[in-house]
Amino acid sequence: MMDYHALTRTRADRPQAIAEAAAARIRRPWPDHGRPLFLVAADHPARGSLGVRDRPMAMAGRADLLDRLRVALARPGVDGVLGTPDILEDLLLLDALEDRLAIGSMNRGGLAGTAFELDDRFTAYDAATIAAMRFDGGKMLCRIDPDDRDTAATLQACAHAVSTLAAHRTVALVEPLWVSRVDGRVQVDPRPEAVVRGVSIGQALGTTSAYTWLKLPAIDDMDRVMAATTLPVLLLGGDPVERPDAVYARWERALRLPGVRGLVVGRALLYPPDDDVAAAVDRAAALLPAAT
Repeated sequence: MMDYHALTRTRADRPQAIAEAAAARIRRPWPDHGRPLFLVAADHPARGSLGVRDRPMAMAGRADLLDRLRVALARPGVDGVLGTPDILEDLLLLDALEDRLAIGSMNRGGLAGTAFELDDRFTAYDAATIAAMRFDGGKMLCRIDPDDRDTAATLQACAHAVSTLAAHRTVALVEPLWVSRVDGRVQVDPRPEAVVRGVSIGQALGTTSAYTWLKLPAIDDMDRVMAATTLPVLLLGGDPVERPDAVYARWERALRLPGVRGLVVGRALLYPPDDDVAAAVDRAAALLPAAT
């Protein structure tokens, strides 16, 4: 594990170094001509979601998380990272975002396990800051619960974010998930009908869908989901408690479908059962040519 004391000193003594690093960063072009996209997600801690499988505080150690992210970002085939300001700014100061895409996570206010979990307020990046930092997109979680009134406010906030990102000609990565509370816990509905319903709502948010991409779960009936949209889709990582072989097989099947343009994976790759981050990332990257 690297000693990050110098990073802490820079944050304390030269906070302007973050903006300087963002201005000087070498950017990676957004993939085109059908080349698949591979992003590593690191925005779970901002919602208080620190657990992975049987390790309830797995993501609590920032130095360990940064070590894992740097390993992942250095692997062939990885295009960039999705994270909150604290994460992306640490990576900027570590020069870990050179020639990598940086996607800012926007709404992190619906804290995991709370009574207000579905009040997904925008507490992190906004579109103006994403543009000013020369980042490559903004991601928003759009959980839809027909029994929770907070869903209406989330839909409105996400629509505004999509519109403002588009005004900056910046990608809006929308994650529309149909959910419900079961024994007080928010759970995603994985049925094809529910995923399609979420897609239908999420793709219509904002004044234009020109810059909208969708981030969707890879379910067994993914062909039915993809038939519901013409927008480009990235597959989300899935529940890290599943067996890795089952998760990789589902990604591989989904990546063959037209419109599926790559992966956004976090805990499943950053905290694999054997803690071999490089091997887990390489195994996922090997699936991506199937998307071309």
